[in-house]
Amino acid sequence: MEVMIILVPLALALGLAGLVGFLWSLKSGQYEDLEGAAWRAIADDDEPAPPAQPEAAAGRP
Repeated sequence: MEVMIILVPLALALGLAGLVGFLWSLKSGQYEDLEGAAWRAIADDDEPAPPAQPEAAAGRP
């Protein structure tokens, strides 16, 4: 029964830590865009880079 003196406060502390983490994630906006990250992962964003301009053509000496 002496182990309960340690385990009960430890369980309450871990539960409180989980609750604080969940509330922090809600406040920081982790759940506002649930589908955006999934679409960005599968989106094809391999657009070709624009051709580089020589410095003289850009107006720089």
